[in-house]
Amino acid sequence: MSTEPETTEDAEPGTPGTGQVPDAVGGDTRAGQTSETEGAGEAPGAEDAGQGPEAEAADANAGETSETGGPEAGAGQKSEAEATDADAGAGQVSEAEATDADAGAGQVSEAEGTEAGAGQVSEAEAELRAQQAERERIEQRKAEKKAPIESGTKLSGKAADLLAAVRAVESGEKPVATAFEESRPAPRRSAPEPERRPQPVAPQPVAASAAPAPEAVRAVRQVLAEGGAPEALAPQVTAALGEGAGEQLRADPWQLLRTPGVRPEQADGFARSLLGAECGPDDERRGRAVTGWLLEQAALAGHTALEMPALLAALAQRGVPEPDSAVQDAIAEGEVLVFQDALEEEAGAPARTAAEGDEEDVERPVRVLVGLERYAMAEESLADGLARLVNSVPKQDGSAEDWERAAAAARGSTAELIRAVAGQGLVLHTGGEASLTEPAALLNAAGALGLRAWAAAHGPIGRNRFAALLQRSGPAADVPERADGTRAGRGGSPVATVSGLLAGVEGPGRDADGTLDLDLLVVLDAPQLDVETAALLTESLPDGARLVLAGDPAVLWSVGPGRVFADLLAARICPQVASRRPDPGPLGELVSGIGIGELNQVEAPGKEVVIVPVRDAGEAVHRTVQLVADSVPRAIGVPAEETQVITPGHGGAVGTRALNAALKERLNPGPGRFGGFDPGDRIVHSPTPGRALPGRVVTADAEGLHLSCEGQTVVVPKERVEQSVRHGWALTAHQAVGSRWPAVVVVLPGDAAQALSRPWVYTAFGRADRHLSVVHGVEQALPRAVAEVPAKPRTTRLPVLLAPQISGT
Repeated sequence: MSTEPETTEDAEPGTPGTGQVPDAVGGDTRAGQTSETEGAGEAPGAEDAGQGPEAEAADANAGETSETGGPEAGAGQKSEAEATDADAGAGQVSEAEATDADAGAGQVSEAEGTEAGAGQVSEAEAELRAQQAERERIEQRKAEKKAPIESGTKLSGKAADLLAAVRAVESGEKPVATAFEESRPAPRRSAPEPERRPQPVAPQPVAASAAPAPEAVRAVRQVLAEGGAPEALAPQVTAALGEGAGEQLRADPWQLLRTPGVRPEQADGFARSLLGAECGPDDERRGRAVTGWLLEQAALAGHTALEMPALLAALAQRGVPEPDSAVQDAIAEGEVLVFQDALEEEAGAPARTAAEGDEEDVERPVRVLVGLERYAMAEESLADGLARLVNSVPKQDGSAEDWERAAAAARGSTAELIRAVAGQGLVLHTGGEASLTEPAALLNAAGALGLRAWAAAHGPIGRNRFAALLQRSGPAADVPERADGTRAGRGGSPVATVSGLLAGVEGPGRDADGTLDLDLLVVLDAPQLDVETAALLTESLPDGARLVLAGDPAVLWSVGPGRVFADLLAARICPQVASRRPDPGPLGELVSGIGIGELNQVEAPGKEVVIVPVRDAGEAVHRTVQLVADSVPRAIGVPAEETQVITPGHGGAVGTRALNAALKERLNPGPGRFGGFDPGDRIVHSPTPGRALPGRVVTADAEGLHLSCEGQTVVVPKERVEQSVRHGWALTAHQAVGSRWPAVVVVLPGDAAQALSRPWVYTAFGRADRHLSVVHGVEQALPRAVAEVPAKPRTTRLPVLLAPQISGT
């Protein structure tokens, strides 16, 4: 790789710089400049979340708390995702950078409510409706289980009290006195449907409106005014609390924490104003609410549950005087669930034995976890569905001889993949971009055998790229007609997005039983599956269907909670086929090295990789604009509209906001008459948190902002533009995952050092097809991140849930 050889007026010669990345960059530093990395501005995302590494999690999912975010709120206040940090890493900032369109989950305006009331249902509402049937099926299956799963362990002390309390609550009995101070638990309240949905689901037509009743909104607005909270929060609070929201909020002011984006200190201020002298940090209502809030923050960081010591420590950090009692009260109310999971014996530890007949007296090591019901249900449903696929015999579509003939016609790992799918209901496939030819060959072979075979990608760019690859790789399987006589699939190919497939707006549709009308489903970008989306997919597959999860395990994990693909790879419950097809060229060599922790210098005779050293934030922005608008089009031949900028955060001096403002001024200046946008602006549209659809502004009129997103026309009502649309010349790595562009400019300002990790660098660098420019100001932090900073751990239960279901059959 080389320094930028084809820069514009500022490309001055200089002496070889010191402190640059050994064997990775060879850049010159600009003459006459002094090092000012400390003046590069806030860390990426700092203005959104006040955090360092990949701080968009709070911006994207937890919601930026704006001036309407709650009492004492401010858009720059620190997110509390780190509150779960004690002992379990639960406070590590989520990698889920990509989801916000400055929307923050749950920043719903009153206009949105009126829109829904007019019959225009938002995508979030459509998603909730689309999943309701699946949730009912899950609950029905669980109700059919005659006995709870045996824990196989014996507990003592507080853990035993908690477990006994949970079982008592579940059976309707009075909890044991040692676990709860109250003589009887309060009646369990039905949990409102959370407004934030981390998994991407496309909209679908819905008959009824879910808008809050105007009188309910007025009642909540009155309570908010009495407590000094912004009245603009009323629609959000009403939607979060449901029926009787005003009475609930007056009786328990800390219920305000159920509103996405509100933090404990804001709810405390509201409670003080409303309750006066009756308000105190030891209030049981506060302890329960903060417990649920901490678990929601953990979910934003990717965890499906928290270990008990981590949760108790986090409660103590939040000023809860008796954390144990707070958790017990939350369990009694049915707001959280507690689990005990057996741990594997440590390697080399002496095996513990018991006398014959005393086996039950042997204590096995366990961990006690606490989680929210929605994620517990999803994880258990996912384990059930995966076990069903693993333990079932696939439909005999095509004889064994036909499958073997198809495998023999292929080569290497492609043949392995076809043979594995022939006899298994669940198969994992790993590899980089070049490996996509293997699922394409599988899909074509399955179609030739008469299977109803479909593929689903994370986003529309990935869908369109795979559809083109499928058509180039061979005669594509004929796309069957749907019930309405139309044909689904992009360009006639059996390829959809995961969100469109689940919502029924893409793909084969569903049969009379409500399952997907297919025999084989290949899910691309499988690391992006969060636990809820994965559960919906598996529950939607008919008996005897085959599921192939394909993806690159080195990229960033899902925006939503869980690490489904990584957990399945580690569990080894089904065949795994690793592609032996490497990504070609200097870019492939560079990214492959990063995947194993090595940042290598690569030969780039065609300027495939260029390093552009910078010293401060201002220079980083200037050189980025210069590269996109001038250097890359002139030297590489890739126009500005096909060049994507990727940076670690949304906020800060070199975040997406600052870069998008500078790029708009250079590439498409205009007055921004419609919410800051003009025709021709590149944008990213986030209809629901977790979805990031790159596109372009076409026009604006009374209906709203008209967008073109990968060939699909989208009209965003004017009252929702500010919440769901942002400029898209610059994205975060999570917004970019699942997509690729001819040229990519990755910006690494000096204040981004703490944001870097191996998965982040691997993902950002791997988005480039032909050319990668790195605006490099982090010096040794880049090779150190690649070599030493792996993916942040996530606490999940999926491996434990899978083990007995797979081995017990």
